[in-house]
Amino acid sequence: MSLFEARALCKYYRPGTRGEVRALDDVSLSITAGSFVVITGPSGSGKTTLLALLGALERPTRGEVLFEGRRLNAISDVERTRVRRRMGFVFQGNSLISRLSAWENVAYPLIPRGVARAERYRRAVELLESLGLSDRLGARAEELSGGEQQRVGVARALAGRPDVLVADEPTSNLDPETADVVVSVLRQLHAQGKTVLIASHDARLLGEASAVFKLAKGRLAQGEESSQP
Repeated sequence: MSLFEARALCKYYRPGTRGEVRALDDVSLSITAGSFVVITGPSGSGKTTLLALLGALERPTRGEVLFEGRRLNAISDVERTRVRRRMGFVFQGNSLISRLSAWENVAYPLIPRGVARAERYRRAVELLESLGLSDRLGARAEELSGGEQQRVGVARALAGRPDVLVADEPTSNLDPETADVVVSVLRQLHAQGKTVLIASHDARLLGEASAVFKLAKGRLAQGEESSQP
């Protein structure tokens, strides 16, 4: 059974008006558990929108998303929250809390899950060290460079030990050496049997992919619904 399945998925903004934007239009695809999937395509092609729909962050205008065979459209908001807790999200904007330190930002999502402070700290330190940030644990987010903030965002996404990592351009704004570190962490995550779902143009990530989906103007590019690199 597929982990994710999208059926004729559409997401329109300002539908029915002259300013209607079809961010995603009639996309169908299937993703198996344990895959390393890269969604690629030019800016504005719908990559971020597709991630948001698969990750139960938004609801489609038409069509549906299934997660482990469950129709996300048909479940309650509480159940959708439970589904999202099985995923870790890396956003382009990072959305870090500026007044909190790097380790506190990583640990913060664990508070509502009831994880003890000592364990929150241990996980945060372990993840930040794996991403080359052992010397920035106590630095506030506002004091970090863009690349450092990006890595803190990756660590935060992994803190909850998700079954699925959903990442939007996780190596953007990183120098080549630092990008290699992030790719290595994602490779290790995949080797542990986790599903990795990424929107990216990065050749490093494309080289890791077990499946690639290419979007163009909100649709899957013809003949490129799934390919093995």
